[in-house]
Amino acid sequence: DPAVRDRYGRGDDSPAFGEDAGPHWLDQFLMARRLVEVGVRCVTLSFGSWDRHHSNFARLPLQLAKFDQGITALVEDLHARGLQNDVSVIAWGEFGRTPRINKDAGRDHWPQASCALLAGGGMRTGQVIGSTNRLGEVPQDRPLHYQNVFATLYHQLGINPETTTIPDHAGRPQYTLDIREPIDELI
Repeated sequence: DPAVRDRYGRGDDSPAFGEDAGPHWLDQFLMARRLVEVGVRCVTLSFGSWDRHHSNFARLPLQLAKFDQGITALVEDLHARGLQNDVSVIAWGEFGRTPRINKDAGRDHWPQASCALLAGGGMRTGQVIGSTNRLGEVPQDRPLHYQNVFATLYHQLGINPETTTIPDHAGRPQYTLDIREPIDELI
């Protein structure tokens, strides 16, 4: 929405996001921070083109650098403004990528192992939880399910995943998650 972009997008106070920041990628981080400052409860940023089945070495260096710059600036801005306990930042895909490079210099879908970045939200962050084997094929220690991440976020929002239900189409109560244990290391 151009009106939202005009009001909450790039302005004079964007040096952390860099003058060379493109209007799409990095401005989303700045807009997200400004939106939560005025009380917006949920902001989703969308970055496409991560499904790289080819040309990883040509495309990812710039894409990863911009993402690193944007997410770092967002987390630093939240800390500088005292919002780090009020805002959860999550960077996460729906699955991992194959440990081996394919014939087209890309990586294919790999649901056996993945990763997520979580910051803020009152969580105990600044740690790595779990690992894979040396090839990145399978979890080696502390395997977690994506529902553990959701349970952690619910817990941090004051929603008890052990007791909270929502009605299904027939009005029967259903738990929001099948796996309801939050990640202890984060809470």
